[in-house]
Amino acid sequence: MAAHLSFKEDYESSLDQYDTWMFDCDGVLWHGDCPIDGAVEVLDNLRKRGKRLLFVTNDARKSRKSYKNKFDQPGVQATVDEIHGSAIYAAAVYASSVIKLPKDKKVYVIEMSGLKEELREEGIASIEGTDPADNTLEPFSLANFTLDRDVAAVLCGLDFLVTNDDSTYPSADGVVLGAGSTSAPLRFVLRRDPICIGKPAKTMLDFKLDPTRTIVAGGLATFIVLTGITSKEDITGPNITSPRQ
Repeated sequence: MAAHLSFKEDYESSLDQYDTWMFDCDGVLWHGDCPIDGAVEVLDNLRKRGKRLLFVTNDARKSRKSYKNKFDQPGVQATVDEIHGSAIYAAAVYASSVIKLPKDKKVYVIEMSGLKEELREEGIASIEGTDPADNTLEPFSLANFTLDRDVAAVLCGLDFLVTNDDSTYPSADGVVLGAGSTSAPLRFVLRRDPICIGKPAKTMLDFKLDPTRTIVAGGLATFIVLTGITSKEDITGPNITSPRQ
């Protein structure tokens, strides 16, 4: 049942009830590179109260180290170990530890540089799905295609994995297509659904924490900040939809 927090007492009750606070990033902490008003102050307040903070994102364009730089710019206190992106878990750890990709095999990456960086950290070879030569509207011809038989997994930023299945995500300039939309053609061609390992899949949220004392911005108890895609009208009244941000 959704409840709208209106008074100081409501917020104090939530602060007392939860020890671990998990935050989405896009649409919750910032839009693009623009911090959302009050976000830094809220995080500082939670740290002063001794709360454990975790940052979870389905954005696979950046590695954890690159994301740490983004946190630093607006003055957000965060360590690399507190940042959990689908690039690090979905791509790297899942491929190496869960499906146990042989070291002589490669991953074909349909994503950004952050995904490839995290794969390298796990000792996994990858080939370019982000080469500018591939970003073309020219017709594709099998006559010029050479199959690489060492490719054992396809990762959308043997197994068909997606870092997330978000249809859209908020940017500084508006809503843009997410990995769920860009992977949709592969679903249709392969006639199968991929394994999704970004949030809210359990694989990404496999932290050592007490779910009864944990709250997520953006299951576990959740709260919606209404700065992303979801509006108040989406979660109240007769036209309730599933929250997206």
